[in-house]
Amino acid sequence: MAKTKSRKLNITFESDIDLERESESSEKTEKKKKSGGGKGRIWEFIAIATIPIVLVFGNSMLVPVLPQMQRELGINKFQSSLIISIFSLAAGIFIPVIGYLSDRFGRKVIIIPALIVYGGAGLLAGFGAIWDSYTVIIIARAIQGMAAAGTAPIAMALVGDMYKGGTESQALGLIEASNGVGKVLSPIIGSLLVLIVWYASFFAFPVFCALSLLAVLFMIKEPKHEKKQDLKSYIGKLGEIFKEKGRWLITSFFAGSLGLFILFGVLFYLSNTLEDPPYKIDGVMKGLILAIPLLGMVITSYTTGSLIKKKGTLIRWLINIGLVMMSVSLAATIFFFTNIYVFIGLLTLSSIGTGLLLPCLNTMITGAVQKSERGMITSLYNSLRFLGVAFGPPLFGWMMDQSDRLVFISVSALSFITLGLVFFLIRPPAKLAE
Repeated sequence: MAKTKSRKLNITFESDIDLERESESSEKTEKKKKSGGGKGRIWEFIAIATIPIVLVFGNSMLVPVLPQMQRELGINKFQSSLIISIFSLAAGIFIPVIGYLSDRFGRKVIIIPALIVYGGAGLLAGFGAIWDSYTVIIIARAIQGMAAAGTAPIAMALVGDMYKGGTESQALGLIEASNGVGKVLSPIIGSLLVLIVWYASFFAFPVFCALSLLAVLFMIKEPKHEKKQDLKSYIGKLGEIFKEKGRWLITSFFAGSLGLFILFGVLFYLSNTLEDPPYKIDGVMKGLILAIPLLGMVITSYTTGSLIKKKGTLIRWLINIGLVMMSVSLAATIFFFTNIYVFIGLLTLSSIGTGLLLPCLNTMITGAVQKSERGMITSLYNSLRFLGVAFGPPLFGWMMDQSDRLVFISVSALSFITLGLVFFLIRPPAKLAE
């Protein structure tokens, strides 16, 4: 009897409390969603957006500075192009390593030290410029590149940890948008800073990094990190993916890398050309002109990203159209590069083609691989994109010394070859996986 009574009392007692607690919990959740949750998410989004902007500034802000750097340090075009390339090369090499470490130990534990090192290396580069030491600047830029590997690529993984469904897509869209805004603003900011002193951009990096660091520290709450994957299984899964899907994945990686190779190479070419006779354009005006092709790419990228969703057929069409636009416009520059107005128009058309290409490749690569595998594949993809940026300026600088026409014969030929590969090897399904 006593046992039965006790059992009945326990059941009734627990049930009442559970209902009360569930009711209170539900009310609290609803209140958070309606009041604090929305505001908190806005601040999280702002904090996340600062990370890709810092990364973009790392290269694009220095493009307008390179011609003056050549004069001040007594270096040639190839040496000045290495200021961009060494950063991207170091980032490209380290992104897969840093991506694995973030999978194993967490996202913020990688992003926070990366931002600190990034800003500190900017200071070192600034002092290298004051000391007229090209070697110190190059070393500092390599360190910055290694740190850059722990910024925007890891922020994408962090978004996947923090949000699901529509909110995740919204946050990833914000990363792409902030990346684009950074690309447009960076040459203008770089041109303004050079009016103070030519190496002012190096000292601006710690300021931007400090703002992003504070935002990440105080506005982002990372969910508990539990996923731990040993290196052997990590590499094993990568091998399996490429064995099954390597044909179109490698083609996609090459196409994305080529798009950024041409974009940054063309910006390097244009930056140097504008300062030479007969144009002699520098300062803010040069920054505004450099922003024109970038603006075309950004607007197209944002529009494309919002339209394609998971429509495989549309993605295939837009990838091919983008490469056709790049190939034709770059081929036309062979004959019109001496007319600055037509030249900038053709470069903008090529950048619009890049704006069609890149969001489609991003969506296709992530949509065709399971979520558990996306970290590895996107890290490798980002790594190769950085390598494209790394090789653009020095190769363009070398070709410029040979012949201006050689620059555009080479890149248009590469675009046509890539178009052929993509047309025959990339055939996504009508509907990509979520």
